Amino acid sequence: MSRALQVTRGTVENGGGVTVSLRTDVVDESLVDESLVDERLAAADRDPGAADPGAAAGGAAAAAINAGDVLIDVEFSGINYKDGMALAGSPGVMRVSPLIPGIDLVGTVAASASPDWSVGDAVIVNGWGIGETHNGGLAERARVKSEWLIARPDGISAKRAAAIGTAGFTAALAVLALEKHGLEKRGLTNSAGKEVLVTGASGGVGSIAIALLTAAGHRVIASTGRPSQREYLLGLGAVDTIDRAELEAVGRPLQKQRWSAVVDSVGGQTLANALAQTVWGGGVAACGLVGGSDIPTTVMPFILRGVALLGINSVECPLPERQAAWARLERDLDLDLLDSFTTSVDLEGAIGAGAAILRGELHGRTVVDVRA
Repeated sequence: MSRALQVTRGTVENGGGVTVSLRTDVVDESLVDESLVDERLAAADRDPGAADPGAAAGGAAAAAINAGDVLIDVEFSGINYKDGMALAGSPGVMRVSPLIPGIDLVGTVAASASPDWSVGDAVIVNGWGIGETHNGGLAERARVKSEWLIARPDGISAKRAAAIGTAGFTAALAVLALEKHGLEKRGLTNSAGKEVLVTGASGGVGSIAIALLTAAGHRVIASTGRPSQREYLLGLGAVDTIDRAELEAVGRPLQKQRWSAVVDSVGGQTLANALAQTVWGGGVAACGLVGGSDIPTTVMPFILRGVALLGINSVECPLPERQAAWARLERDLDLDLLDSFTTSVDLEGAIGAGAAILRGELHGRTVVDVRA
């Protein structure tokens, strides 16, 4: 029997609370009817605030969190902010209970009912609801839908692919979106605003965004609330750091033009100030909300400076964009540098790592070796 971490969120009737346990009986390794996935999601949508929305569809919904036509022998997963929230039982991420967390998984195909994948194929899954509405990667085996898979690039090992994970994948999507918007021309030739701002810089998204932007020739300024991380951020390629407090104070809707582009994983007031400080025609890629989901700004940056707010959604990203992002990571990411800011934990260690990321105590990337 394969091992997995399972999170169970209590109901009001049983006193609430969250239980995280190491189990050997929760991954159904048999093929499950794909139609059950739609039934489970419909149940969750009907009552998103329920302690166990999946229970509304009965046993079929419980089986559906394992549904899929490909069985994966998982080698590695990772710890993202969402994983920390799921391990804490947050209903905003963990939409069914019980559930195996883990929004990333890297492994090999163990069995397949899909003509697109064969036993032994090296694959990656990022997003698509795993670890949220579908059992995720913090397990030795996982059953997923074949269309969620992407081939692991030949030049990236399984452990390094997990180190990149959703965080690095999101960073690559953000960089590609900014380049599509014209970052190269503005960032390298404008007399004003030649620098790219990365907020939440010591986190997973920020760390890999700095590395990719530096590899592309951009001057990166890293925003951080931890002065102790300055040398770490300069080591990633940033030319300087600023205190995140500079971006957290309420400011004017239009401020001095400083940034050719921004990768923001914070949101809230930080995002509002980043928009206000971006040069005419620049782009701001928004991919996080640890600082708040609201944006206390006006239309001024958009209608007077032509600034573009570019939303980055890695969960439901189409396959061509996924392939482009992973190709960019394989081409440009310094894998030795990636190793330098990657730490590893075992399956049980993921519990503590999840709590640590919520407290802001992790930097870089944390890989979960599910078979250690």
